[in-house]
Amino acid sequence: MGARGAPSRRRLAGRRLRYLPTGSFPFLLLLLLLCIQLGGGQKKKENLLAEKVEQLMEWSSRRSIFRMNGDKFRKFIKAPPRNYSMIVMFTALQPQRQCSVCRQANEEYQILANSWRYSSAFCNKLFFSMVDYDEGTDVFQQLNMNSAPTFMHFPPKGRPKRADTFDLQRIGFAAEQLAKWIADRTDVHIRVFRPPNYSGTIALALLVSLVGGLLYLRRNNLEFIYNKTGWAMVSLSYIHGSSQAQFVAESHIILVLNAAITMGMVLLNEAATSKGDVGKRRIICLVGLGLVVFFFSFLLSIFRSKYHGYPYSDLD
Repeated sequence: MGARGAPSRRRLAGRRLRYLPTGSFPFLLLLLLLCIQLGGGQKKKENLLAEKVEQLMEWSSRRSIFRMNGDKFRKFIKAPPRNYSMIVMFTALQPQRQCSVCRQANEEYQILANSWRYSSAFCNKLFFSMVDYDEGTDVFQQLNMNSAPTFMHFPPKGRPKRADTFDLQRIGFAAEQLAKWIADRTDVHIRVFRPPNYSGTIALALLVSLVGGLLYLRRNNLEFIYNKTGWAMVSLSYIHGSSQAQFVAESHIILVLNAAITMGMVLLNEAATSKGDVGKRRIICLVGLGLVVFFFSFLLSIFRSKYHGYPYSDLD
């Protein structure tokens, strides 16, 4: 039975092959070619993505923010594939544009980009770039953008949403605020490192050196510092002792004191409302506060010397 069954099975297999539809072979061949083409296209995309990331890393190694024109913007930001986030500052830094806000925002943007470049968490998932209006006018037209500076986040996939545009008018452009916005959009946390600002220290050192040098030159004749009568005569020479009269020079002194107090208030308001460097704003605030406190105290001292029995004072 076994010997007879074997030939019958071979004949059955031959019949199955004989009755296989002849039109299926071109279909299988087409399917095979399609799979090969899809695999080749996927590999081509991977190679293109690797080239783009490699180029961006090379630019980032040279400078933390690389400039882009229209062609580079379309190739590295608009065109797929892309697996990285791109932060772009649209600005107008040319002198003829006279955009002072652009220069201030650029300083903060540089601080943020440098903090990311030199951090231990630096990777190829986030890059910083810039498009200047005079170098990429077509990009501004393509995005219907008519104001600068503007910060935008371009995600790895899809188009930017409304939240991907930084609200500069409401938040300001400080590096810390930009870092917080980037963390919300990309989950990349950047710790901002500001370069040390020694301008205040240098100014104080120069002042101390000047005063010390003058005192050293007059080291053999310093009695004038301890001469109370001399200081009193100086003050009495220009400030009338009665509230019923006032010297001409006294009017000028009061005018200067009020101008100094006003200048201090202006500096305090500038430090509170400006959107520039935090370090500069801190120095402006300290200078303004010092002007207000010192000269207002001097003004109160004059007022007390004229109106005897006046109970209030500031530093005096």
